[in-house]
Amino acid sequence: MTFAAIVVLGYLLGSCPWGFWLVKLFRGEDVREAGSGGIGASNVFRLYGRRLGFPVFFLDIAKGFVPAYLGVVAVSHLCGIVAGAAAMVGHWRPLFLRFEKGGKMVATAGGAFLGVAPLVALAAIVVWLVTFAATRYTSVASILATLTLPVAAFLLGYPLSVIVFGAVVAVAVLFLHRANLRRLRSGTENRFHLRRAAPQ
Repeated sequence: MTFAAIVVLGYLLGSCPWGFWLVKLFRGEDVREAGSGGIGASNVFRLYGRRLGFPVFFLDIAKGFVPAYLGVVAVSHLCGIVAGAAAMVGHWRPLFLRFEKGGKMVATAGGAFLGVAPLVALAAIVVWLVTFAATRYTSVASILATLTLPVAAFLLGYPLSVIVFGAVVAVAVLFLHRANLRRLRSGTENRFHLRRAAPQ
C-alpha cells in the first residue's frame, strides 16, 4: 500500500463511530444525546456500563493501532505517525457522522502510539492508570497521560517525529478537554465509577 492509501485508511477507520453504532444497535439510542455528548468509551461507560463500554474502548484503540502499525511496517515510521494522526482526526470528526462531533481521541491516540512507539504508549498507560486510581477523574488521567507522551518519547530516545507527534497529541487533547478543565476548576467535574450499573 502507498503512503497516501494508508493515511486515507487511517481516517476511514478513525471515522468508524463505534460508540454511536453499538449503542444504537443494542440500545436503540443516540449516545450523543446524553452525558457528555461524546461517542467515545468514557461516555459509553458512564451511560451504559461495561458491556458496551469495554467493546467501544478496545475498538477505539484498534482503529488507531491498525493504520499506525500498518504504516510503520508497510511504508515508514512517518507513515505510521501520519496514519495514526488521521485516525485521531477521524474519531474527532467522523465522516460516517457527517463530520459532526465525535470523541476526544484519547483511546485512539493510545492505539496510534502502540503502533508507532509502544514503549511510549506503555508509559502513558501507566500514568493514566495511576492517575485514575488516585483521582477517579478520567479527564485528569487522560490529560496527564497525553502530556507524558512527548516526555517519554524524548527520554526513551525516539526520533524527533515521535516527540513532535506526542506534543501535538497532548495539545489537541488539552484543547478537547477545555470544558473538563473548567469543571475541575469549579469543582463540578464528575468522578468516574467503573462499576456503575448500566441503565435498564
